[in-house]
Amino acid sequence: MSKVEARLQELGITLPEVGEPKFSYIPCNRTGNLLYLSGQDCRIDGKLMYEGKLGRELTIEQGQEAARQVIINCLAVMKWYLKDLDRVVKIVKMLGFVNSAPGFADQPYVMNGASDLLIQVFGESGKHARSAISANELPFHTPVEIELIVEIRD
Repeated sequence: MSKVEARLQELGITLPEVGEPKFSYIPCNRTGNLLYLSGQDCRIDGKLMYEGKLGRELTIEQGQEAARQVIINCLAVMKWYLKDLDRVVKIVKMLGFVNSAPGFADQPYVMNGASDLLIQVFGESGKHARSAISANELPFHTPVEIELIVEIRD
């Protein structure tokens, strides 16, 4: 078992299976030693764990839970592609979108749910540059969508 998978097990995290995309994209794309992950949402077994806008239907804490689940789904894509999560050198950049009600300005707090998990899983290598962007709508009313750029080794 890889070090990263052992850490996931310690955290009680089981990665889901990665299915075929339903739309015209691929789950990730590699160029050189960088892996670009397509936007992921907070689905568990094909169903969104939450729907709606932060600051209206959802609390910051619910948004953090959703962001954490998005990272679990990102980790599943990385495992699917890399076969071994120990090939991750560094989480380089996170781009997070938060489905926000008018006047909601706490996107960074929501995205901490994602950032904190990456640091728990990868340690120093999980620390990353980040943007936390307000969105007035996200696909299927997901509260959070995240893209990652990850440095990998062969």
